[in-house]
Amino acid sequence: MLEQAVILAGGRGTRMAPFTDTMPKPMVRVHGKPFLEYLVEMLREAGITRVVLLLGYMPEVIQEYFGDGRRWGLEISYSVSPVEDETGTRVRNGLPLYDPVFLLMYCDNYWPLLLGRMWEKFSTSNAAAMVTVYSNADKSTKDNLVVDENGYVTVYDKSRKRPGLKGVDIGFLILRKDTLGLLSDDNVSFEATLYPQLIERRELLAFLSAHKYYSIGSPDRLPLTERFLARVPTVFLDRDGVLNRKMPRAEYVRSWNDWQWLPGVRDAVARLSRAGFRIIVITNQAGIARGVMTEQELHRIHDRMKAELHEAGAKVDAIYYCPHGWDDGCDCRKPRPGMLLQAQKEFHLDLTRTYLVGDDDRDGEAAAAAGCHFLKATEETPLTVLVERLLDPRGVEQHTHVQQ
Repeated sequence: MLEQAVILAGGRGTRMAPFTDTMPKPMVRVHGKPFLEYLVEMLREAGITRVVLLLGYMPEVIQEYFGDGRRWGLEISYSVSPVEDETGTRVRNGLPLYDPVFLLMYCDNYWPLLLGRMWEKFSTSNAAAMVTVYSNADKSTKDNLVVDENGYVTVYDKSRKRPGLKGVDIGFLILRKDTLGLLSDDNVSFEATLYPQLIERRELLAFLSAHKYYSIGSPDRLPLTERFLARVPTVFLDRDGVLNRKMPRAEYVRSWNDWQWLPGVRDAVARLSRAGFRIIVITNQAGIARGVMTEQELHRIHDRMKAELHEAGAKVDAIYYCPHGWDDGCDCRKPRPGMLLQAQKEFHLDLTRTYLVGDDDRDGEAAAAAGCHFLKATEETPLTVLVERLLDPRGVEQHTHVQQ
């Protein structure tokens, strides 16, 4: 497993002026602390023990704040070079400090790190490097590369002008140190110089992610980043078998007359609401595709469900449902993670910090695909018991699982 991360943090950050008139870009405050601190904390939680910061602009501000890293439970070292240095030069200057394989990051992007999954993919390949690629289905930014069906980057366009681009390089690059020998001695861009050479050799692997990333690259991105890093605790609840009694196989709750609350769940959901949790219901409803109920009937059921939860003191923030059949091939029907990913984008969630409570293995598969924690509801451990665990962080850690 990787133990070292290297962070490019030396540019002037001119797009972030006037913030960067008095501080380096990664020191811009979000909820009272530097953005870079969120990255350092994430790395420590992922198991990284050593961090190298590649500095240039106002390096002393970062060095004075982070010191040797002991306060964050890891070791921080520094490579400082002139602010005029391009990213390739800055990476090359830090060469003596690197492990044989390390994680290279930008200082202005936050993406919930799935380091275990990344390492598993990279270490079983012959790639020289593996870059994390955001699928960019929401077109929140301009695409800059192409990934083939085998998972390798085949095109990289730093200008983002070439037709047919699909996906965005967001950094979080696992890199073999000896690959840096491809960089020239000139003052060059890291990506623009190294990526084309690796692509030509078919040695640049892609780690694809549909989880939105967040940035302080420009002022217009700050509001969403602030929402994301607010980290409102969130629980996804499957419906049938968690909130209400499950109907027999191939039968559906078609009206409120078919609905039966499971014992104690209304009070349990109310406890989550009072504790500040955001509550989102996600449910497969193939009965719509099979023609045994309409979406209007489903909405009436959910309106009544929300009303009775409200009476108990609970708030449901959103309901996502899949109306498709078993064989329709949609992205939203569990065990696929589409509903979780839709909620992630609309509520700006960190899915690695959220929980899905479900009663079926398909719920667990959807949670794993999205990077969520999973709690399984059973007769022995119904929602009422699982809520106790959610409200006690020490207890929930023993019973949740997310594949990092």
